Amino acid sequence: MTNVGTAVAVLACAAAVPAYAQWQPQEGPLKTRWMREVTPDRVHPEYPRPQMVRPDWQSLNGLWDYVVRPKAEPRPTEFDGRILVPFPIESALSGVMKRVSEDERLWYRRTFETPESWAGKKVLLHFGAVDWETTVWVNGKQFEPHRGGYDPFTLDITDALQGPSGSAGHPHELVVAVWDPTDAGNQPRGKQVREPKGIWYTPTTGIWQSVWLEPVAGSRIDGLVITPEVDQKRFRISVDERYIARTLRGSHVLRVSVTARGREVAQGESDADGTSIEIDVPDARLWSPDDPFLYDLRLRLVWKDGAEERVIDEVTSYAGLRKISLGPDKRGRTRLLLNNSPLFMYGPLDQGFWPDGLYTAPTDEALRYDLEVLKQLGCNLVRKHVKVEPGRWYYWCDKLGLLVWQDMPSGDKTDAPPDYQRTPESARQFELELERMIAALRNHPCIVMWVPFNEGWGQYDTERIVGLVRQWDPTRLVNAASGWHETGAGDVHDVHAYPGPASPQPERRRAPVLGEFGGLGLPVAGHTWQAEKNWGYRNFTSPEELTRAYVNLTSTLRLLIGDPGLAAAVYTQTTDVEIEVNGLMTYDRAVIKMDPETVAAANRRLYGPPPRVQVLSPTSETNAHMWRYTTAQPPEDWVYLDFVDRLWPVGEGGFGRPGTPGIVVRTRWDTPEIWLRRRFKLADLPVEPHLKVYHDEDCEVYVNGVLVATLKGYTTSYVLVPIKDNEALLIGENIIAVHCRQTTGGQGIDAGIVDVHESGPQ
Repeated sequence: MTNVGTAVAVLACAAAVPAYAQWQPQEGPLKTRWMREVTPDRVHPEYPRPQMVRPDWQSLNGLWDYVVRPKAEPRPTEFDGRILVPFPIESALSGVMKRVSEDERLWYRRTFETPESWAGKKVLLHFGAVDWETTVWVNGKQFEPHRGGYDPFTLDITDALQGPSGSAGHPHELVVAVWDPTDAGNQPRGKQVREPKGIWYTPTTGIWQSVWLEPVAGSRIDGLVITPEVDQKRFRISVDERYIARTLRGSHVLRVSVTARGREVAQGESDADGTSIEIDVPDARLWSPDDPFLYDLRLRLVWKDGAEERVIDEVTSYAGLRKISLGPDKRGRTRLLLNNSPLFMYGPLDQGFWPDGLYTAPTDEALRYDLEVLKQLGCNLVRKHVKVEPGRWYYWCDKLGLLVWQDMPSGDKTDAPPDYQRTPESARQFELELERMIAALRNHPCIVMWVPFNEGWGQYDTERIVGLVRQWDPTRLVNAASGWHETGAGDVHDVHAYPGPASPQPERRRAPVLGEFGGLGLPVAGHTWQAEKNWGYRNFTSPEELTRAYVNLTSTLRLLIGDPGLAAAVYTQTTDVEIEVNGLMTYDRAVIKMDPETVAAANRRLYGPPPRVQVLSPTSETNAHMWRYTTAQPPEDWVYLDFVDRLWPVGEGGFGRPGTPGIVVRTRWDTPEIWLRRRFKLADLPVEPHLKVYHDEDCEVYVNGVLVATLKGYTTSYVLVPIKDNEALLIGENIIAVHCRQTTGGQGIDAGIVDVHESGPQ
């Protein structure tokens, strides 16, 4: 693969601007180690589209002129300085680090030359992604504006290159104007806001993925769709016939060769003037996280006229043979199936922000590093959260073996009610960008699920949107809404619980998944976006404490896999992001905050047979159970079995304030404190007893007078807590006693005891 024009184009651009244009990165709050590898003559030099590669191309990444002007002003004639593309103007790596308001427009300009070998060919100008509304001029010719911040788009600039511009001494001029309202508009924009705080981050404006040129034939391969069909052990491959010119004589055929480790294993050719082909793969090797095997493809568009034939266009690609579906496990619980076998999916929420590049990673190596760490930590899944990455990120997921749940970037109303209706303009734009995202990414085997909505944000017409996604891509699962507004649509029932974990109840038609949980926070001095006032869902003070808390979460999570049958879980999150410090890594990727070996061992246990849970003293999570209770301070011996509580009122669990999330309140409790007692009997002593408890907020739990747990803060679901002192439990009658205190917000308490069996019928 050759990048023929990078050096020439950079020099041409540099020669056309005055000496003020010296570039250097700005000093931001934090930077990664890859920042020092970024130079104007080497900026994301990799071929940007790994699934449809041609050898001849020219990168336009590098230094461009820029200026920010009021939105209503016409095209400028003077520029303020130099910006390093493709880093957003707000980032340190852009060399500018400047905000652009919704009342302003960002302008870019550069020049380029095309090699003589491109003469007679079509020349395409590709943009990986530009946020948000983009207008392009080439040699003064204006092209139709593009609206969309996350999807690649291409312009045929051949006609604009004709004439005196571009001849010797007259390089071509490229001008780009971008307007981005960020959260002043209703377009998809993810976590970007004009005033970053909490879980909302610095915006990205303008070009943030690679820009490049490519010469092609008049008839060419485009619109490539690769569909794996595991049950038939074949690939179905098609291209867009609109890009194949029909002629009076001869015909075009699509010819495909499939190779494995350099050896051809299959080949095929379409019918005359055909644009699709099915290719059987003998001894097929399936793609999975444990064996991310990829076949290499060579596709040629061949013109044939009798015995005469000529290759018109040729591209190389790759594909993984894998299938994602739903189905029952041996106990009849609905599971996520990979290649027709149940697979528990586990990994982090991944927001894709960088302290020095914001939406744009400093280098391809940096992109890969995040994913390599997740594999090292025993993850098989990553949920790409309300952002779309460049093709190279998905390429590394394909290569390394990480399953991907792909979110659609959210936009419009952040707190949309369940019956929310977007304006027609907002709905059209959302659906347009959603369809483009699916079309751009659908060939990547790593992607197994589309997520159109997150936590009710802009959620509307859910069942219709799910239908559209299935129409655009019938080969993958659809997570209609991750968290909050549950409509019964899609292939999974997704809940969020912080810190959790929790699980929806099992269903026949959908798999229960935990779309977000965890959020355990630890600020690491010297590696934070700001020195103080950092934020996490639960904060800890040392790596050891954080590691213990994480292992406890995964231990509880493991029990939910067995009953009620949780099929997947997503931990928040891969890295810290700005003031959020709940990442597995620091924001600069310099520190893995927990012990990697301990975390990897805990994560890998999730993929084994789940334990069996035996209820010893039930909670009131699904059915009411009776407790003795009081809201007045009892005597000190209230925790013992022989304490006389017959004068205490009797009430149904759970106790609390109605509307408190995560608990069914059957007996109202709205005083500062409550004391609860309930008797139960054991025929045998348990092996690994655990409390199953919901608490909002602090509580102590006693068994037969022994303090077995002191729990701080609150939960949003029932959690399991190991009972270390087995001697607290007795054969025969026992008593569980609970004291809970309320401080602020909602309140609720319920508890029970279960036994965990590592082996037994599943």
